[in-house]
Amino acid sequence: MLETLWYAVIGIAAMFYVILDGFDLGVGALHLLARNDLQRRTLLNAIGPVWDGNEVWLVIVMGGLFAGFPNVYAALFSGFYTLFMFLIAGLIFRAVAIEFRSKRESFWWRSFWDLFFSLSSILVAFLLGLIIGNMVEGLPLDAEQNFDGSLALFFQPYAILIGITAVSLFAMHGSFFLAMKTEGETHEEVRRWIMPSLMFFLFFVTLATLATFFHASHMVERFFAHPLLFFFPLLAIGVIVNLFWQIHRRNDGLSFLSSCLCLVLLFLFYGIGTYPIIVPSTIEPATHSLTIYNSASSHGTLANLLIVVLIGIPLILGYGFWVYRIFRGKVRLDHASY
Repeated sequence: MLETLWYAVIGIAAMFYVILDGFDLGVGALHLLARNDLQRRTLLNAIGPVWDGNEVWLVIVMGGLFAGFPNVYAALFSGFYTLFMFLIAGLIFRAVAIEFRSKRESFWWRSFWDLFFSLSSILVAFLLGLIIGNMVEGLPLDAEQNFDGSLALFFQPYAILIGITAVSLFAMHGSFFLAMKTEGETHEEVRRWIMPSLMFFLFFVTLATLATFFHASHMVERFFAHPLLFFFPLLAIGVIVNLFWQIHRRNDGLSFLSSCLCLVLLFLFYGIGTYPIIVPSTIEPATHSLTIYNSASSHGTLANLLIVVLIGIPLILGYGFWVYRIFRGKVRLDHASY
């Protein structure tokens, strides 16, 4: 019971991360499409007050794995070591680009950091998808549950497809967020990005779904074993139809909320397909895979950790609500803006 509860805590934290930092990454992926410096500054200031706070949820996910499922943490950070280094580098360069871009008014200075901001955002989104794709396929874990592979193993076609799908997903999510936060000429420019980004996402998510069905069929077995679970794929189709409807009616807020629900459902599909396995082994799936049961900390540790969660998570949620409430509304630039 405690193992499942702690797994749910980490999963919920991961959902908050992909929803909140997802639109940050999407804004970065779309950043170079802006026509002039004013539009790019507006895009940066749309995420300026919240981007760093959004990344707190990633820290919670990693800290939760370290404390609750230490064997999973060890396997992932040894196996994905190089990918995680690139991921951290992308997050660092992205933060530096945001802070340094407006320190000078030079065209070349700002263009340089604009490029870094966009490329690092795309890199982070792609690596997150690449890691998820490899976790679906499984890692070569030996009898001691140690990683036994090389970096080249991670760049298989399925994992690359999931990485590209993640970039398209965050780009779509970011376009809806920007439509909600901008006005005037910038708003009309952003709205021209929405439909192409949505179609880009639908194309790759369809490919990823077909690839999962044929290449990673274990992800859909539970749906056929429990047909009531097909409610969620049907709900996802309804959410996508609603996205088109809200775009047509120019309901930017509802479009963004629908995009958030789309991310939640995709994450839920991953959880349904993998539970209770966290990291499947490609060597001996039945005995070498890491599950919530054979990789969890002791019951006493998990119980104490939940006390920390019951205190800490409400504080984080309260702070986040306060920040988003203060900076609600449309973006307007002033002397203190990026």
